[in-house]
Amino acid sequence: MAEYKKRSYAIRRKEALSMQEVIEEYIKSAKMASGLNTQRIYAAWDDCSGAGPFTLKRYFRAGTLFITLNSSVIRNQLSFQKEALIEKMNATLSGDSLFTPDNRSVGFVKELVLR
Repeated sequence: MAEYKKRSYAIRRKEALSMQEVIEEYIKSAKMASGLNTQRIYAAWDDCSGAGPFTLKRYFRAGTLFITLNSSVIRNQLSFQKEALIEKMNATLSGDSLFTPDNRSVGFVKELVLR
């Protein structure tokens, strides 16, 4: 009988990457960061404002989030809370592991426009 030599195929610790690092590298290499950031901003709006069911349109450009609502009453109530909503959304985004804050084209929310 032939004897087989046991080979060690262990990965060195220096070469191993965590799943989070692999996913982040894939998102960067596939150039999906901008679209993913925009979707994370929209999700933060829905979570923080509670006005997701009343939101007709969402648009994000150059740090400004444009929201079109179907209720003037809700728009009026939210207009008094703009600064608090921006802070709350940015806090939610900074805690989100899928949000990349160093993206030049889509970053944190700086201004909120309600229509």
